[in-house]
Amino acid sequence: MKKANSVVAAKAGSHGERLQKLLAASGLGSRREIERWIEAGRVRIGERVAKLGDRALPGVPIFLDEKPLRIAAKRAQARVLLYHKPVGELVTRKDPEGRPTVFGKLPALRSGRWIAVGRLDFNSSGLLLFTDSGELANRLMHPSAEIEREYEVRVQGGLSPEAMRKLLEGVELGDGPARFLRLEAMQERKDAGTNRWYRVVLAEGRNREVRRMVEAIGSRVSRLIRVRFGMVALPAGLKPGNHLELDAGKVENMIHARS
Repeated sequence: MKKANSVVAAKAGSHGERLQKLLAASGLGSRREIERWIEAGRVRIGERVAKLGDRALPGVPIFLDEKPLRIAAKRAQARVLLYHKPVGELVTRKDPEGRPTVFGKLPALRSGRWIAVGRLDFNSSGLLLFTDSGELANRLMHPSAEIEREYEVRVQGGLSPEAMRKLLEGVELGDGPARFLRLEAMQERKDAGTNRWYRVVLAEGRNREVRRMVEAIGSRVSRLIRVRFGMVALPAGLKPGNHLELDAGKVENMIHARS
């Protein structure tokens, strides 16, 4: 079996650098994703299966699924893509059923891979961010960052004043309480029939959270479009299925901004 290069940042010292941090900084995945790999026994350091908390030492090869990993000693500034996800694409690298995925339309990278910052479900559309930095992806997705997500939501039958009050005060979901920071009717956007559009803002990104919140008060979301993530808004001219890259200055602002 071939050995891989194992490069550790100079500041890590003789104790090495935490494995998940090192792999994330090399653009191999977000810290959460890499931690799941480690917990599943997919990562090996030398001849030993890695455990959470392990550190990578200079000269010791690292393997994922028995394949050697090449760790970059120093990476250029993080890159960030804005992608307009259409309905009907999955946020996964490969689908067993052969359905299209968001990764199929992204430009190729010379090293590392694109990491999705959060998700949108199959029936949702709108702004999805990708980065080649696992560290940046982890920072943007971590609950402590409290980064705002803004959506335009079409609700079947609309929401009563009482329903809107409950959604702002908080509803109980299976994974804990949740509430909208802001919720307002979109008077400028109307549908035929009883469907009504609303603009909502959350400061977290749990799985299908907007849909589950609306279902918790007895209504149903029929369309959901993410229009903003933190300081980044979905560009008006970016068509579904297309992407554009943030310039270096905006990426720098994103790295240092909290929300």
